[in-house]
Parts: sequence; C-alpha cells; structure tokens
Amino acid sequence: MPSSAPAEPTTAGGGSLEALLPPHMARRAEEIGEAKARLDSASMFMLAVLAGAFIGLGAMLFITVTAGDGGQLPFGVLRLVGGVAFSLGLVLVVVGGAELFTGNNLIVMAWAAGRVETGQLLRNWAVVYVGNLVGAVLTAALVYWSGQHESGGGAVAERALAVGVAKCRLEFVQAVLLGVLCNALVCLAVWLTYSARTTTDRILAIVPPITAFVAAGFEHSVANMYFLPLALFIKYGSSEYVSGSGAAPALDELSWSNAAVANLLPVTLGNIIGGAILVGAVYWFVYLRDRPASYGS
Repeated sequence: MPSSAPAEPTTAGGGSLEALLPPHMARRAEEIGEAKARLDSASMFMLAVLAGAFIGLGAMLFITVTAGDGGQLPFGVLRLVGGVAFSLGLVLVVVGGAELFTGNNLIVMAWAAGRVETGQLLRNWAVVYVGNLVGAVLTAALVYWSGQHESGGGAVAERALAVGVAKCRLEFVQAVLLGVLCNALVCLAVWLTYSARTTTDRILAIVPPITAFVAAGFEHSVANMYFLPLALFIKYGSSEYVSGSGAAPALDELSWSNAAVANLLPVTLGNIIGGAILVGAVYWFVYLRDRPASYGS
C-alpha cells in the first residue's frame, strides 16, 4: 500500500497556509467529481449553458484581439495575445461556477475510485455537452445579431470566417490529435486549480495552460461550438464580408455538416482521450488506485 498523503499545511491557528499538494488535489478532484455527477439534471443543464456561453465569450475575445493585424505582429506573439484573451472563458467557468464538458472529463477520477457510477458519468457528460452546445451557439447568435462581427471594418468577420474554414478543413485523425493535446492542457489547468486557496490562485493557474493550447492551435470542442456557428452565421447572413475574406476560395468547405462531422466529432473524441485518460486516469493511478475504502470518507 502507498504511504498516506501528507497532512495539509496549516498556520498556528489551524488555517490553511499553502497551496494543496498533489495527493490532496486528487482527493479534491474525487470529491468535486462526485458532487458534479450527483447534480440534478436541470441544474446541471443550466450550469452547462452558462459554461458554453462563458467559453463563447472567451472565443469572442480571441477573434477580436487577433483580427486585422495585417502582419504587424509575429505569428507567435499574436497567438500568445489571443491565448491570454481566450483564458477569460475558463476563468469565468471556474470562478463563476459552471459545468464544462472538457473539464468534467476529470470526473473519471471519481468514477475509477468507485464513487461515481458509469451511468452517472455518462449522464453528466451528455447533459453538459448538450448544455454547452446550447450556450455557445446562443452566444454566437447574440454576438452576430449585435453586429460585433462588423468591428474593425469587417476585420472581425473575416477573421471568424478564416478560423471556421481552417477548422472544417482538418483531417479526421489530425482533429482527434489536436483535441487530445488541447484537453490535456485544459484538464491540467482545472487540475491546478484544485491546489488553489484563493480566487487569485485559480486565475493564475488557469492562464498559462489555456494560453498554451490556444497559441499552439489545438482544438477545443466547446470553443468550436462558438467559432463554427459564428462563421456560418456570417457566411450565410453577411455576404458583404465573404468576398473580402481571405478564406473566400475555401468557403464551400464551411458547412453545418462539416462543422459537426469533420470537426466536432473527432475533436470531442480527442478531448475525452486527452482529459479523461492522459490527465484524469493518470492522476487516479498515481494517487488513488490503492487507497483504502475509508480514505477520504
């Protein structure tokens, strides 16, 4: 049997002093996963709608700050700026409290520990995924109807179209692998927040991994639930921006069917592999697999 987890650091008065260590983070992940899986469906769905909207707002900010650069900034610097901007989405999810499909892949830790049944795990993923989709698409619709895509003389619209086309042109295996890499970083960001004692800790833990996945061009299924509908709304509803878009020759590949089959399907599969297996299962194996039944109860 592995040795028991070290005691949490405390002050002389008994209060917490330092960030939690990984063994305690694993216990927190297990407890949080169990609580998430036991939420009633109505609350779960509404919190998922919020998360989809929050990620959509982060995606909106990414499109805005990376639009219309005209080649003035180096590619990597522009992506870095966009990554920091996109971090807004997960900050809102974690600090504001919402249910995000990609982050909820970590519920697999509670499932592997026997505290969550398979049906509860799958119910959470299904309800949250649909809720995220509703929230992200509604946010894309609101942003489109508001005319925000016309900002920068149409530069935002052109950037949104270019992003949508690029996502629909991915090969299936490539999209899966980009999804794996993305959600490994997203779940690592969520995992790091389990060590946090303050809101500031949580925000500082989130920004670097999220910035990394965005800057690297990895694929996040919930973010794509915003990016792709926004691009499609612009394509079919704002033709004045289509002809001026650098993506115009490839716009035939931007369709609702390609958005679902060529992107969301493989990216979602990759997200599950990256989050549930490469992060959740690994940390369960290291810290929870041989835990006594009464441990943490």
